[in-house]
Amino acid sequence: MAKDPNSVDLLTDIILGIFRLNGQLMAQGDLLVQPLGLTSARWQVLGAIAIAGSPQTAPQIAHAMGVTRQGTQKQLKLMLSEGLIEPRPNPRHERSPLHALTRKGRLGYDAAMQLQRQWARALAKGLTQAELACAQDILLALEHRLETSMLARGRTRTPPPAHIPKEPSHA
Repeated sequence: MAKDPNSVDLLTDIILGIFRLNGQLMAQGDLLVQPLGLTSARWQVLGAIAIAGSPQTAPQIAHAMGVTRQGTQKQLKLMLSEGLIEPRPNPRHERSPLHALTRKGRLGYDAAMQLQRQWARALAKGLTQAELACAQDILLALEHRLETSMLARGRTRTPPPAHIPKEPSHA
């Protein structure tokens, strides 16, 4: 717990809470969409394409959802084999196809969003509009600061972890 509400410790506690919350959201999302034959990861990919309103490349989907390109590629291959998406030629880049929702993918996404609205309603119970707006503002501000700091260093993704020194062996 943070010692000073204005300290770095409080932000660290918030970040750790977001990590835990992300894990819970993914696990609960898996349970929510399991009856539809989806996972949270597939739901995210369907959502990235649906929200964009047009076919997207793997890097565009990864960026929109804040996940790795490799993880996105893995989901796209599985979803292609399940008939949820279809590749389309990309006039801007021959080797990076666009991915569009199939009818099955659109129906699956729409069904997931119906379940999500009920779930979100239950999660929001007891929270005021002002509290939710404040939380959204803070999360967006943190996201913007992180993106700005990465762009300032010439990166678009998080850098690889720094080398962590090994503890000396006590042999």
